Amino acid sequence: MQPNYQAEGSFKLALLLNFFWINVSEVARYFLVVRPRLHAAFPERPEIAQIDWVIFSIWGVWDLILILAATGFFWIWLERFGASIRQVILAASAFTVTVFGLLWLGVANMGLAPYSMIAVALPLAWLEQVIACGIVAWAMKPDQSTASIRSI
Repeated sequence: MQPNYQAEGSFKLALLLNFFWINVSEVARYFLVVRPRLHAAFPERPEIAQIDWVIFSIWGVWDLILILAATGFFWIWLERFGASIRQVILAASAFTVTVFGLLWLGVANMGLAPYSMIAVALPLAWLEQVIACGIVAWAMKPDQSTASIRSI
């Protein structure tokens, strides 16, 4: 099978754009929603939601895995089922429930976050992933081939 360089370039474009989008979204959600809620839920535990280089390094690994998994998952889903708005929403919903649903249920179940956090964090994560999936759908369009980045 011959490689599809147009698809490869479009995938790299989606990956690059999602790298910026998901990192910005994750940082904003953490500082504007998650961190303040964790501090309010556990005022006697100042070490929760600390900010230091170790945590930021681990967060960088988390974001890299998230970006690769999301972009790859969305690409495969949209390639198989089509890049319609309906499929963007379905793919983003499936990914959000699988990744973030499991994450927040596990964290809350271990007593490391209040269950009420799920009601706020999960919809924001879903919105992040709908936009990330929309970026993939946009990059997949044939007329975007001139905008693809083949040299990455």
